[in-house]
Amino acid sequence: MRSRDFIGQSVRVQVDRPLGSFHPSHGFRYPSNYGYLPGVPAPDGEEMDAYILGVKRPLLEFQGTCIAVIHRLDDEDDKLVVVPHGQDLSDQEIRRLTEFQEQYFQSVIWRLVETG
Repeated sequence: MRSRDFIGQSVRVQVDRPLGSFHPSHGFRYPSNYGYLPGVPAPDGEEMDAYILGVKRPLLEFQGTCIAVIHRLDDEDDKLVVVPHGQDLSDQEIRRLTEFQEQYFQSVIWRLVETG
């Protein structure tokens, strides 16, 4: 399954970097929960990564809606953007909330394209 196929879908994220935790090698603090979809391969060969936005407490896992994908142009590592069901964020809000890590990469934000 391609990363963009998750847009609009409910997904379960296993959180391995809870809000407030520190990156083990780079030392920055996670201002949001960050994790992966267990058993779902990403373009980089690891499990599919996901930012959980719109939740203000540390989590261990989360069920929400994928509203977008951050597709890195200079790295083979797409990131799902997952929010509580029924919530949405603008591209500008997504950029602001993921800048702590995404500032080091060139990327585009993919969204669900309505047809018809």
